[in-house]
Amino acid sequence: MTLSAIKDNKYNETSNLSGNYLKKLKKLLESELDFHNFSSNYGAHNFHSFPAKFPPQLPKKFIEELTEINEVVLDPMAGSGTTVLEAMINNRTAIGFDIDPLSLMIMEVKTSNYSKKELVDSFNEIISKSTSLLMKGQDLYKELFYKLDTKTEDFIKYWFLESTTKELFALSKSILTIKNEKIRRFFKVIFSSIIITKSGGVSLALDLAHTRPHRAKKVFDFNSDLVFDFGKYKENPRHHILSKKIKSPLNEFRKKFFQNIQLIFTENMKNKPRIEYADSQNLPLSENVIDLIVTSPPYASNAIDYMRAHKFSLLWFDYTVDNLKDQRAKYIGSDSTSNFLFEKMPPFTEDIIQNLYEKNPKKSLVLHRYYSEMKRVLKEFLRVLKPNKAAIVVVGNSTLSGVKSETHLCLKEIGEEIGFQIPGIAIRKLDRNRRMMPAVLQKNNSSQILQRMNEEYVIGFYKH
Repeated sequence: MTLSAIKDNKYNETSNLSGNYLKKLKKLLESELDFHNFSSNYGAHNFHSFPAKFPPQLPKKFIEELTEINEVVLDPMAGSGTTVLEAMINNRTAIGFDIDPLSLMIMEVKTSNYSKKELVDSFNEIISKSTSLLMKGQDLYKELFYKLDTKTEDFIKYWFLESTTKELFALSKSILTIKNEKIRRFFKVIFSSIIITKSGGVSLALDLAHTRPHRAKKVFDFNSDLVFDFGKYKENPRHHILSKKIKSPLNEFRKKFFQNIQLIFTENMKNKPRIEYADSQNLPLSENVIDLIVTSPPYASNAIDYMRAHKFSLLWFDYTVDNLKDQRAKYIGSDSTSNFLFEKMPPFTEDIIQNLYEKNPKKSLVLHRYYSEMKRVLKEFLRVLKPNKAAIVVVGNSTLSGVKSETHLCLKEIGEEIGFQIPGIAIRKLDRNRRMMPAVLQKNNSSQILQRMNEEYVIGFYKH
């Protein structure tokens, strides 16, 4: 066989493989992706509440169909690590990047193996130390605020009862005495999970897990004593939704520990994930090394404000309101636009930005920032993906000053401009309660939140 014939034969084999892959990708994007009747509580997926988390069946479906065992799956905006955990469960090599400190902690814990005996011993030590610290009473309360800046102190006093604050401080202080970093991180995540929770919880926030917290209007402490009551809500037919009984952090910590210890890995994993702090606009990866990307970027204009919720738990571990605010400004979708490098946009996307400019110039800059960031993100996807491989990107629309962001169409256009092929865009109908979207305190079908967040889009980006 001549050299040219060998080359032609290899070209045909590659062409057939890429053609089959593309057909499979299209078929997946045409399949049912709602997963409303599926349980998402298996493995460690239910370890910690997280806003706008997609069901594990979604990454699982693409991972199983589009990759082989030991191939590399990346989520560069990994959140609570749903894709990373699914890749690991399915014996793929998983990589998860994020810049959110709580996200990184949750991912590390969900994908690490532990000795149950070590955890139980450390738990007993934490409870013992916390109980002893609580004997100090008011002195413990003063000790906490002695070391805090004014903004952080005001935040804690506004969102937590004094009795709750004492228990939380005793727990956090006891956790920090654990010398083993891996064990210490496990208990930090348990601690965080009793604050950031879909219902109940130990703060005065009614809907903290949805990232738009509202302070309760009628509050009972964990002894069932009425703490405060805003009278104007008494006659509200939905007053029960605005009321809250605060739970004891110590009791919730115990309960959550014994729940979560059942979810941990106790054996060494064959493919330990790579999890680290990294910006998705500048990935610490070589070219052509990734077999599949499955990710869900933030909404534009902080429609889901992760840091607003995450600071409720991070503030107990040496973060301050100001340094978390600085961190929030780095997030994709942030509304900070000073000293920002904007990218040139293709026609349809530019029209959306200009339509918004006519109504709200400031919001227009925010949206332009979002699409500039996402253009850089997609360029990174194109760089790190192997040829004939795909990125699956799950996005939702934001509504800014009455203008829809049309995120799926704009990202499709941007992706095509930089060199991706887009074989399809699927629509997922959201089960709002399970997706943990921002809560709506008043039932109103014309609500902007309900209108913009009742569905999301699954975009396939294919690298030729």
